[in-house]
Amino acid sequence: MQFMNSRAGDAKTMTTKLPYAIDDAQWAQLVAQVGRSFDDVTIKRGFQYFKQDRVHAVTMSEPAFVEAAVDGTEHYDVTLDLLHIDKSECSCPVAGGCKHIIAVLLYYAAKQERSIPAIVNARAAAAVSGRPSAAAAKGKALPARPAPFEPEELASSRIEAWHERFAATLGTFGHSPRFMQEAKDMLAGINSLKPALTHVGEQLFGLHAYLFTLEKLVKPAQEDWRHSGLFMGYHTQLAMDELLAAALNGLAASLPIASEPAYWPRLKETLAYLRTHMLREDRSLNCFTKLYQAFWMQWIRPNLDGGTELVLDELHELRTAAEALGQHLSYLPWTLAQCLLLFELNRDEDAWTLLRDAAGKQSLQPLQVAPLFEALIKAKAWARLVSWLEQVGPLLGGFRGDDLTSYGDYWQTALAHIEEAEPRMWTTLAAMLPYSRTLYEENLLTYGKWQQWMDYQLSRGQEPLEFKVGVLKPIEKEAPELLLPFYHQAVERYVLLKNRDSYKAAVKLLKRLNKLYARIKKPERWEQFFSAFIARHSRLRALQEELRRGGLLS
Repeated sequence: MQFMNSRAGDAKTMTTKLPYAIDDAQWAQLVAQVGRSFDDVTIKRGFQYFKQDRVHAVTMSEPAFVEAAVDGTEHYDVTLDLLHIDKSECSCPVAGGCKHIIAVLLYYAAKQERSIPAIVNARAAAAVSGRPSAAAAKGKALPARPAPFEPEELASSRIEAWHERFAATLGTFGHSPRFMQEAKDMLAGINSLKPALTHVGEQLFGLHAYLFTLEKLVKPAQEDWRHSGLFMGYHTQLAMDELLAAALNGLAASLPIASEPAYWPRLKETLAYLRTHMLREDRSLNCFTKLYQAFWMQWIRPNLDGGTELVLDELHELRTAAEALGQHLSYLPWTLAQCLLLFELNRDEDAWTLLRDAAGKQSLQPLQVAPLFEALIKAKAWARLVSWLEQVGPLLGGFRGDDLTSYGDYWQTALAHIEEAEPRMWTTLAAMLPYSRTLYEENLLTYGKWQQWMDYQLSRGQEPLEFKVGVLKPIEKEAPELLLPFYHQAVERYVLLKNRDSYKAAVKLLKRLNKLYARIKKPERWEQFFSAFIARHSRLRALQEELRRGGLLS
């Protein structure tokens, strides 16, 4: 194996870019050697050392040799033999291949811009290809690893068989990952089974690679949580979020199942798989619930072609599952799944009844019903969207502020097409108070309903100084007279507190009042009010001082 020289001269260098390159054939041979010479545990430990930046002082004075230092329990010197990786040397006490050699090899691969997962999964790849590993060379029996799928096998094999093959291929590595890198390694192992596939086969295989990994990640954490009362670990949560986002992104692409009907049974089995995991999922995780909703709306629903048989079958499966699970049923995901189906059957009243029952037992989140709203928008069913917003809004009563932003956006979309439905929006938002306060107030300002906004603030006893100037500016410009009672009441309340800070606040508002009266061109009313105000509070010396400081008294 001849390594290519990418520089002039042979002087030793410690630059970031190593001087000798490796071609594709040489790289493939090197990966194969690693698979034969190192076990999984050593490779994974070496990977951790590499990620922790323990490798330094790397030099390459000859094409086939890399020298480096690795920080372990002590400082160890490594000489990497790229021609015969099993003859590489390390000053650590371990006889034969060690994690320090792997760490240096991964550093070398990174500098050569080669695949890190190829090294991390080299042993699994070697086992799949039928070549003996280091453990086998020492007389240790290894479980037989299955060969990659055949293209036609995926369409004819049940989903359970797919997952069994995934688990068998991963072997001892197919445990429960806790970090994103472990999850990525698992995905790389699964993808080593993937043959050349058609478009639909590629999509389904990719989805199940994520589903299998998510199940391994989430299920143990969920079981630990239920038994110990502890939350999912931070890094595990991050890994779940990243994998879930990737799976949902894959589901966002349409599935042209009509062009490959042989995959329909696998699609139905995937639906059953997601249903099973969703109905047992702890409500705080909301992982398989999102996947079920997205799978139905993005991959099943567009391929129904107006038929209801699959919808009715799935509705039956959900209700049968509820009877079987009893108290172990995840009630809200079960309810939302039925609503998706009833929605498809145009049985909106039945869906609303279910949602009302569910909301009486636990909080209903705006994003959980978003798939229904999105489906109505896609169908341009604007009148139906308004009805759904009316019915669902009051059920979101446990959420405040920004939580309802998306719900408010759906109202704006609906009103852009049915302007006459605006009174129904105000009635609904008012019924959702106080939880809809932020959304209600913002909409009142957006629609220029100054009087209603002012009446609402007065009824709540709000103070003008609690609002940013930008909030009140549109009212000062369009309907300044509405602010007069708002400011007057606040001034009197501040004065009654009889402390220096409240007097300063009163003076601030008095200045605003002065400007308001000037804006409405009634300065005489200001003079009349201010004269009476001064006379009424003439004994409050601190207030008089603040008025002078504010330039209102000479």
